[in-house]
Amino acid sequence: MALYSEKVMDHFRNPRNVGSIENADGIGEVGNGKCGDIMKVYLKIDDDIVSDVKFETFGCGSAIASSSMATEMIKGKPISEVLQLTNQAVTEALDGLPAHKLHCSVLAEEAVRAAVQDYYDKKGKE
Repeated sequence: MALYSEKVMDHFRNPRNVGSIENADGIGEVGNGKCGDIMKVYLKIDDDIVSDVKFETFGCGSAIASSSMATEMIKGKPISEVLQLTNQAVTEALDGLPAHKLHCSVLAEEAVRAAVQDYYDKKGKE
């Protein structure tokens, strides 16, 4: 059995939504000191809908794949749905991650939540 699913390998080799957004409405950056992975997620939000999302990730293949998949899952969605994103959903969408790489999907969830929190902070929302 392969260590990584075809979807993980596809999102690692061909990541979606890579880059940054100038004047992003929300930016979330998180890191894991143990493994050294750092994720930064940029959101463009129009009428409470994520109209664009980009990411920059410094990390392993699982971190890149998790970032890529998370951005695909939230693009075009209302913030209320974006906040429902879980690391389990990211892992399932990637057809699984090895147990020792599950922290990568957790980072993706945390980066998205941090970006939404940044957006809320800028808008003075709870």
